[in-house]
Amino acid sequence: MKPQKLLIAGLRGFCAGVVRAISVVEKALDIVDGTVYVRKEIIHNRYVVDELRDRGAVFVEELEDVPDGAAVIFSAHGIAPAVREMADKKQLRTIDATCPLVTKVHLEVVQYARKGYTIIFIGHRDHDETIGTLGEAPDAIRVVSSKDEAARVEVPDPDKVVYLTQTTLSVDDTREIVRVLEQRFPNLKAPPKEDICYATQNRQDAVKALAEHVDVLLVLGAPNSSNSLRLCEVARSRDIPAYLIETAADIRLEWLDSAEVVGLTASASAPEILVQQVVDFARDRLGITDIEELDTVKEDVHFSLPHELDALVRS
Repeated sequence: MKPQKLLIAGLRGFCAGVVRAISVVEKALDIVDGTVYVRKEIIHNRYVVDELRDRGAVFVEELEDVPDGAAVIFSAHGIAPAVREMADKKQLRTIDATCPLVTKVHLEVVQYARKGYTIIFIGHRDHDETIGTLGEAPDAIRVVSSKDEAARVEVPDPDKVVYLTQTTLSVDDTREIVRVLEQRFPNLKAPPKEDICYATQNRQDAVKALAEHVDVLLVLGAPNSSNSLRLCEVARSRDIPAYLIETAADIRLEWLDSAEVVGLTASASAPEILVQQVVDFARDRLGITDIEELDTVKEDVHFSLPHELDALVRS
């Protein structure tokens, strides 16, 4: 059976933090005298990184690879204070593209650590965002990634515990972990405002809506992108097979053999051009002519550019 329809999530792709981060690099390339370095991937998407590299950005893993005095951009995922200290020692011209919602979590960590709380940080240990957040108060933070870890985590004072979260987690999985923590620590404090970002939650809700109408889901994203992986998990939790693809070239026809309706979404770090390439694939290779969008909520969030970039523009 060949697929008859492609149903696309109306809410998909770039969030405000990603738009801001890419804009920072693009504008820096236009105005900075000399090479623009970027520490880590500005966002977790190979297509975007390659495009910016082609325009002249130089991506490095650590600041040791940046010449003293050069211009460097910090990625959207946030950095530990030690990275900022290293930049100061090297007299680097820094531009911080950290998503404001990630910065909010960093500030919460500092606030609670100063008050003597143990911070249980729900997140993935190897993710850039978690690594940066952990650096704010390594002695006060316990990283928890699952319900099992939540059931085992030890703290010095069970009555003085707060939980914070990585911004790109699964809303449902996080809720289950928090329930375990609440059972263990009755006085557990919650963040003043939800840490999981609006865009992550909205895209997960859009996948839940899609799952009611599709037989299989394609998720455009990157294997090192937390919000991409979570979209796949949300679909699978509803018994919908989901496949993470970086481009249309990754689609395997056998995934779609028994599907009448194919769903498509894009993570918060995947550009719209990749969505259109999948649409073209569906038309040209699969012969699908019924292509429709499923609308859920609308987003109207914008973040201003970092003040360091404004200073460079003025200078």
